[in-house]
This record gives sequence, C-alpha cells and structure tokens, in this order.
Amino acid sequence: MTAELPEPDAPEPAPFVVAALYRFAPVADREAMKSRLLDLCGEAVRGTLLVAHEGINGTIAGPAADIVRVVDGVRAMPGFDRLELKYSTAGTMPFYRMKVRLKAEIVTMGVTGIDPLRDAGTYVAPQDWNALISDPDTVVIDTRNDYEVDVGIFEGAIQPVTRTFRDFPGWFRTEGRALLDRPNPPKVAMYCTGGIRCEKATAFLKSEGVDQVYHLEGGILKYLETIPEAESLWRGDCFVFDERVAVGHGLKQGDHSLCRGCRMPVSPEGRLSPLYVEGVCCDRCHDARSEAQRQGYAERQKQMEIAARRGVDHVGATPSAGKGRDAD
Repeated sequence: MTAELPEPDAPEPAPFVVAALYRFAPVADREAMKSRLLDLCGEAVRGTLLVAHEGINGTIAGPAADIVRVVDGVRAMPGFDRLELKYSTAGTMPFYRMKVRLKAEIVTMGVTGIDPLRDAGTYVAPQDWNALISDPDTVVIDTRNDYEVDVGIFEGAIQPVTRTFRDFPGWFRTEGRALLDRPNPPKVAMYCTGGIRCEKATAFLKSEGVDQVYHLEGGILKYLETIPEAESLWRGDCFVFDERVAVGHGLKQGDHSLCRGCRMPVSPEGRLSPLYVEGVCCDRCHDARSEAQRQGYAERQKQMEIAARRGVDHVGATPSAGKGRDAD
C-alpha cells in the first residue's frame, strides 16, 4: 500500500515533507537494515534513523515523492507494515545529512525485560484525550525531558524533570509511585512527543504493578495535528528534534530557535537575554563554555552565514554538544 501524505493547508505547499516514524518489531540483522534504509533514502532524503533489535525510530525529510518511496519501502519489511507515522512540512530542509545509527534500544530506558510490543498500556485517541486527563481520578505524567517541558505542556501534568529518558525509571521508583498511593489507585495517563517513549514507559509501569495505564496515541504531534486549537488543552509549542526546533497547533513551525552551543531550545524571551549570542551560546550554557569554545562557535556561525548567502549547506552546522539527547 502506497503511503498517503496529508493534503497541504496552503495553496503552495512547502517543498519538504517531514516524517516522524517508529515501530517496535524484531530486527534480526541490524547491519542489513541499516544498509537497506540508506539505500531507500538515497541522496534526496535526510534525517536520522535509529536501528535496534527491538525496531526502528527516527525522523526524515525530503520531497514528497521521496518520502513516499522510503515509507513504502519500510512498510514492506517484515513486521513494519503498521509503522507509526506523523507527517508535517518544512519550508527549508530541517536536516543537514542522512544518518542511520545502530543502537541497543531505539529509545533508551536502560531497563531489561521491557517489551512494548507485548505490554504497552492502552492507547487513547487524541479525540478522547481531553476527557481522560480532565478526570480527577487520572494522574497525568509527562515522560519527556526538562528542556522539552520548557517549550510546552498539557495543563496539570506532572513533570519528572528528567535530563534523559534513562532517568525515568528511577524517578518513578523514588517519587512517581507515591503519586499513586491512594485507597483507590488512579488511572495513569502518559504522553510524549510522538508516542515511542510512552510505549516503553507504560510497559515499564505495568511491569512495576500499575494496572490502569494509558497513553496518547501518536503523541503530542498527533494531538496538535488533530485537535482544533480552540478545544486544545496543550499550552505552548512542542519541541522536535530537528532544525524546526518546535511546532504548534496544525504542526506549524513555532518561534523557538536552537542554541548552537548546547543544542537546547531558546524562546523569543530567551533571545533577549544579555547572555544569548546567536550561534554561540544562551543563558543555559554561557557560563559552561570556555572563551575558546565560544570563539569557535562564533567562527562556525560566521561560516554558516556565509554558506547561507551562497545558498549552500554548511556541514558544520550541527555541533557535537547535546548529542546525548534522546528523541522520539
């Protein structure tokens, strides 16, 4: 079955389609999968895909016809016909290169024995999400990390303030479980950017003995794509792991930018800080960088601006800082 892209909202559609995709399915030969994905993407598609024995995860962008080709190719692989997909668009290419990385997990939790394919919680469609999280007998937990939460949240959600998803199990065992310690245990509703972290997080809670566990199907991105802004309980934008930085309702690109020093999102207010220097640092990382590092970032920014004026990509645009972030 050929992938069907959403109808564009604008009379002149953006030149690039962005596809966030994942699927938990057994991968026996990761190297063969990597080779196949690189062949499918070719020269026109860029982004990052993670391959582990438990499945694939990532985001790619390219012309519509090329994205259709890649998605159809992935769906043709055994076990990946039910690929989880979220589409959006971009006016400029949001990635600088194509990378396929081999990983132990496609989203790193670091807990053995968790099987999202078998044990994930109950899916809740975006249309039913508002009713669930508005129920006073529901505890809503955001499974994303601290820098993502700064950009946008669901009202009333509990924020573990983790630095990486690997910290989530420890948070639940030391703090989160106490939130459920009631005579009549509440339902637990969990959400993340695209759904993948909740697949693992809900399976983890079930392994910890929590029975009533639910998660937002398709994640925040599907909610923002589906639910009209007037009916939405989402506040702010949603951080995404590419050069768009964040998207809002209708998956329209937001007004956050990316700090080139720490790879963290910077709001319009943050860009007014005297510690913010375009392409160099923000108030998060200014004091954590040496003068030599800041000079290096400034030179990189200069070269990026020169490349932009010439209409070419600058391959040094993505620094090594922040590589440890985990993405949906």
